[in-house]
Amino acid sequence: MRKRYDWNDGWLFSERFEDAMTEPAYDEDNMRPVRLPHTVKETPFDYFDESCYQMVSGYRRRFAAPKEWEGKRVAVTFCGAAHEAAVYVSGEKILTHSCGYTAFTADLTDRLRYGEENLLAVRLDSRESLNIPPFGHVIDYMTYGGLYREVFLEVTERTRIADAFLRTEGDLQTPVLVTRLEIEDPDGLAFRVRQQVRDGETARFSCEGQTGAPVFELRMAVPGIELWSPDNPKLYTVRTELIDAASGEAFDSTDVRFGFRFARFRADGFYLNGEKRKIVGLNRHQSYPYVGYAMPASLQAFDARVLKEELGLNAVRTSHYPQSHAFLDACDALGLLVFTEIPGWQHIGDSAWQEQAVRNTEEMVVQYRNHPSVILWGVRINESQDNDELYTRTNETARRLDPSRQTGGVRYLKKSHLLEDVYTYNDFLHSGSNPGCEPKKNVTSDMAKGYLVSEYCGHMYPVKPYDDEEQRTSHLLRHAKVLNDIAGEDDIAGSFGWCFADYNTHKDFGSGDRICYHGVTDMFRNPKPAASVYTAMGDDTVLEVSSSMDIGEHPASNRGSVWIVSNADSVRMYKNDRLLKEYFPSDSPFKHLAHGPVPVDDFIGKALEEDEGFRPEKAEAVKKILNYAARYGRDHLPPAILAQAAKCVLRYGMKPGDAVILYNKYIGDWGGAATEYRFDAVKNGQVVKSVVKAPAGIVSLDVKVSSTELIERATYDAAAVRIRAVDEHGNVLPFFNEPLFFETAGPVALIGPSVVSLKGGMGGTYVKTLPDKTGEASLTIHSLQTEPVTIRFTVK
Repeated sequence: MRKRYDWNDGWLFSERFEDAMTEPAYDEDNMRPVRLPHTVKETPFDYFDESCYQMVSGYRRRFAAPKEWEGKRVAVTFCGAAHEAAVYVSGEKILTHSCGYTAFTADLTDRLRYGEENLLAVRLDSRESLNIPPFGHVIDYMTYGGLYREVFLEVTERTRIADAFLRTEGDLQTPVLVTRLEIEDPDGLAFRVRQQVRDGETARFSCEGQTGAPVFELRMAVPGIELWSPDNPKLYTVRTELIDAASGEAFDSTDVRFGFRFARFRADGFYLNGEKRKIVGLNRHQSYPYVGYAMPASLQAFDARVLKEELGLNAVRTSHYPQSHAFLDACDALGLLVFTEIPGWQHIGDSAWQEQAVRNTEEMVVQYRNHPSVILWGVRINESQDNDELYTRTNETARRLDPSRQTGGVRYLKKSHLLEDVYTYNDFLHSGSNPGCEPKKNVTSDMAKGYLVSEYCGHMYPVKPYDDEEQRTSHLLRHAKVLNDIAGEDDIAGSFGWCFADYNTHKDFGSGDRICYHGVTDMFRNPKPAASVYTAMGDDTVLEVSSSMDIGEHPASNRGSVWIVSNADSVRMYKNDRLLKEYFPSDSPFKHLAHGPVPVDDFIGKALEEDEGFRPEKAEAVKKILNYAARYGRDHLPPAILAQAAKCVLRYGMKPGDAVILYNKYIGDWGGAATEYRFDAVKNGQVVKSVVKAPAGIVSLDVKVSSTELIERATYDAAAVRIRAVDEHGNVLPFFNEPLFFETAGPVALIGPSVVSLKGGMGGTYVKTLPDKTGEASLTIHSLQTEPVTIRFTVK
């Protein structure tokens, strides 16, 4: 039976490759031990040059090949090596792989000295001058370098299952599991194939087949099987075994975690298991502060959890390249639909470059086609010009290798050549005051095919966590507007916003500090206000208020635009415990969203009637004037408000100075007693969540950890530590940018510096486990202005 060995420890690394590194006798004194995933260069958070990770580096690993491996097949798989890797065994070059985003396997069988020590070496080129995708021109993201995903060795019999591709055919009543098997059988053994669909320890369905062909299909009806969907991401284990004809014993076996589902883009939208479903997703880069792409499986999965469980999404696009199987495994398990694509960004290179793009398509499809979460193959270079010759080949490759999925290709061009099954378009129409999206008919001439918005917002309105309140609020409203208008277009299958998290980028892009602030979260995955538009689509109770209610944050000390984002039945707004107004989802101008943002339009309530003795008609007229002035200022009042002012003067005998007094008393609060605003979210008649806005008196640190239990499995484990400075009511303090000091104890180490400054009241760090060390550990976070916070970990 096959055995797998994790090969993430025992590596030596040098930033400078030498030819002699491939030889066993090389002096290793100048190399340092590293664990995988590994980045060739840890970077600062911002303001660093992308040349720092561009190098030709070297890795070495010594290993023993036991005698019992002789006569078996021995192969090593690199899950991700950025970007061109040459692999050597004891001085002999055996393979070169030229894609930093797909896995590759090196067959060591005939090159090992069994019963002796062997040497595996890797020459790794992470220079952006390589003639392979995505390189050749500017790129709006860092590409990093390193053996940044895991490596494993596998030992199998010579006769083995080389590949098992699973897909669902049949119909909703009687799904059929179709498995395309590739068998390597150099010895001509007599065997049969047995397959089971297992639910835990129970075999639900089984079948057997016998063939001498190297490639053949198994078909198994699975009536009553539970279908996979974002609402019910049911996974089964499909076990395929080779059974020796003489002994009846299995000598090779593979397990695939698989979900049965029917996914199709049609002219009028996207259908999953026969039901029309609107795709709501974000784009994700696989990068992190300090270490670029190099994070272990647990943090890859954590991103999927944030997207699904915190942001409430049903989809993600892996822009602009295939990403870790750990991330895709989590998408399978959590129920996130995935649009994945070949590496690239706008540029199309020469014929050799294009050949590599076709190979990348083949590797992407073969390596990711068993993930039920994947619903669409991206077979164009992101935002490239039309190239019918190249894209005819990439489409043919994807369809040949996976007839069960459709193809798309992300473009910013309208009416471009559509060789794919779905027109996927980056719609950056919305600029703040215009429609949120283009109608499908304005973008594609082929109305019979599916249509999907692959990006929106993003560079149209970058927002930093420490930007002023009006900019952060506008960011929120832009996302809401696009989502709303796409929801109102029945023939748009859905959309992916740009993007999930801020990310480091090249000098040609970003804000000059090597960061693109396009995310609805910061680089540590702390949510910005815009994230609440998405979280409100989920089931957990959401209540966010866009403003701190501090008038000094706005020009002329106006109240400005204040918005409530909630998925409650209603939200009651109070001022100093006096009810001002109860807001309902129907009050939102975003009519196509079930819970769109709702504008606050009343800062007075019944105070004029109760405190000033105004009759209802007079109170209403004065309220309209004061509430308008609160939101938009007292200059350039529109005719409707001027008419109300004239009414107050002529009918009620009021003077202009009276309005100023009332404004300062009920809205301005300039120099008066501190005001407290409370917002209560109500579900089924009960208050389920409250937000209080009042002058901050106490600053504390709110710390969230992805996991406090760290377990070394294939390699080191790590935890994401997200930090926010908050007031006594839990509100983020966006202008608290003070330094934090990190101190670890026990068997953990920091990833990144020990001193950081918060940015926009938010920040974070990471801790990782250490080799061969277990027990209790801690991270203590100090600040000069807050009480320290200690997070305790158990390391296993």
